[in-house]
Amino acid sequence: MTSLQKFEPKTFVIPEFRLQSGRVMRDVTVAYRTLGTLAPSRDNVVLVTHGYTSGPQMISPGGVTGEGAWSQLVGPGKPVDTNRYFAICPNMLGSSYGSTNAASIDSATGRPYGPRFPDITVSDIVATQRLLLNDFGVDKFVAVVGPSYGGYQAFQWAIDYPTAMRGIAPVVTAPSVSRERSEARAANFRATLSQNPNWNGGDYYDAGGVLDTMIDIRVATLKTYGIEARLKQSMTDPKEIEAAIRKEATQWAKGFDANSLIILANALRGFDVTPRFSDIQAKVLFVLSRTDQLFPPDIAPGVMKGLKSAGVDADYFLLDSDLGHSASGLDAHKWAPRLRAFMESLN
Repeated sequence: MTSLQKFEPKTFVIPEFRLQSGRVMRDVTVAYRTLGTLAPSRDNVVLVTHGYTSGPQMISPGGVTGEGAWSQLVGPGKPVDTNRYFAICPNMLGSSYGSTNAASIDSATGRPYGPRFPDITVSDIVATQRLLLNDFGVDKFVAVVGPSYGGYQAFQWAIDYPTAMRGIAPVVTAPSVSRERSEARAANFRATLSQNPNWNGGDYYDAGGVLDTMIDIRVATLKTYGIEARLKQSMTDPKEIEAAIRKEATQWAKGFDANSLIILANALRGFDVTPRFSDIQAKVLFVLSRTDQLFPPDIAPGVMKGLKSAGVDADYFLLDSDLGHSASGLDAHKWAPRLRAFMESLN
């Protein structure tokens, strides 16, 4: 199917959304972007789920670094071929690129949610996406594909709505996160942000912001992701490399809400789909990066054994890259053929 490529941010509003906790949020907005054309049969959808600190701009045409990295995988003639598929990338509930988050106004108070944003789960995030697809008239679709936190969502989709998709491709990710790890991450962010005099317990929106602290947090994160290896391909001066890292961190920090770091970390408390592997009916392509510090390849045997033992049709691919956690986008060419073959196997 050939189509005029469309790329524009849109929003969908859920008048009343009941969280797993039982709390009802009103007028929940889900921002999303699309590429391609929805088929008349409404069965050519590929859901692209973004990472922890990125958003729907990850599928921006022409982007090769940063938040647009997956443009090498999603687009006309790419593995997720938008001449054929309708790709939709929704911003997570609680994130910072158009969906309801801590900076949004709570209709009950008329003030930003701030630190009072309700506790959410990965299932809650996925449920907003299910309602978004329902609004498109889409019941069953082709696949869920996504890196990092997007991989968590792919796994969650497969157990919460096992008959909805034919395949999932969780990339540089895992099917579970220890409660201690997620709680420690949230606590570390909170402790770091609390050092900023404007933080005010998370009510910082009228206090001048926490940009400098967010830049420092992002610099550390980018180094964990493997940015230095990427920059050393074109730079040799350590000062030049550090300046480039800080420039990229600053660009991100200007657009990401500090409370979102805590909200999304807390949403992972108790995230563990492994006890429900037997519920998965979708075909699985599990992809890790050889140099990823966050999700090292040595977790693969356990994950694959669990999937196979549960009767899941699962395959594993090791991305041979020096670019760590960022490899799925920045070294997209190294695994694009495997993703293309996986997409073909779903038809």
